[in-house]
Amino acid sequence: MSASAPLHGLRVLDLSTVLAGPNCARYLADFGADVIKIERPETGDSLRNMGWRDPRDETGIWWKLVNRNKRTIALDLKDDADREVFLRLVKDADVLIENFRPGTLERLGLGPDVLHDINPRLVITRVTGFGQTGPYSSRPGFASVAESMSGLASISGEPDGPPMLPAIALTDEVTGIVAAFATMVALHSQTGQVVDVSLLESVFQIMGPLISVWSPRGEEQQRMGSQIPFTVPRGVYECSDGKFLGVSTSSDTVARRVMTLLGFDGDDRFATFQGRVEHREILHEAMQKWCATRTQQQAMNDLEQAEAAAGPILSMSEIARDPHYSARDAIVSVDGTPMQGLLAKLSATPGLLRWAGRRADADGDDIRRNGWGNDEA
Repeated sequence: MSASAPLHGLRVLDLSTVLAGPNCARYLADFGADVIKIERPETGDSLRNMGWRDPRDETGIWWKLVNRNKRTIALDLKDDADREVFLRLVKDADVLIENFRPGTLERLGLGPDVLHDINPRLVITRVTGFGQTGPYSSRPGFASVAESMSGLASISGEPDGPPMLPAIALTDEVTGIVAAFATMVALHSQTGQVVDVSLLESVFQIMGPLISVWSPRGEEQQRMGSQIPFTVPRGVYECSDGKFLGVSTSSDTVARRVMTLLGFDGDDRFATFQGRVEHREILHEAMQKWCATRTQQQAMNDLEQAEAAAGPILSMSEIARDPHYSARDAIVSVDGTPMQGLLAKLSATPGLLRWAGRRADADGDDIRRNGWGNDEA
């Protein structure tokens, strides 16, 4: 890895499995950290066999993305020889990421006290469903459970329908970013410590002020489909060609331009957020009718000319052909597999995508022989 990468020289042990923890390690690896992915012998990380497989080599596509840029080794932490390899790696590591249930690392005789005796400066990032403490801490943690219990599902769905869960592993993805951020904060402190990250609290963070709204006002946000309670028009609208647009008016200046577009210029009823919300049905219906008289492209042309905030509802096949995604390198090919590009673009010390997730124990012999070795992995 180039010495110009911002996390060049950072050594990370990834003991975690499936998504949230490995995503945390992935973001560090993308920006230059030397990440060693440790898997159980024989079974490996279950993400290898979850979801879609690449028909070219039968490798799990999710695995290729989440474990890109990582070296891999298979270690049985109950085996004396493998445990010795692990402890040698711990001695010179900066970060260890794990997502066992609370107490599992301790039962293996590898709790934070033991690890910090070996390496006092080690940052130990622990990712669980409910955190290391609290009455739910021993429960199994999955994204769908966190989404159910965070308030997210309760406000998702149509007004006359049941609560809904996201159609993606949203919480695992968010928690990976949260954990990477928290890990970097701990590293900046230059103090060896435990970073306690939970799926539940990570997704709860993105719920905005809803708990603050409940406490003084006693109000619960209701299910509103694609609408939201504090601004209108906002939602998904169908055009005359059967295609859809997403529209937002979450600033006064944009809202005023949309009011003009809808023929409400100068109408005092719609001059403020409060006024627009009070007349929600009028504006929502007007936006529906406006879009229904135009094709998606015609509507987008008019909205763009008015400097309004809108975008076509894109499928993955459309995203794959979209010129903006291409221009921004938002989709890149890594070892022949298209996947998301870097999370953020740094002008002076950018990250680099070097390889997709490797086969099990691909680097095992080298790591057992040389440990961390040099930083040019």
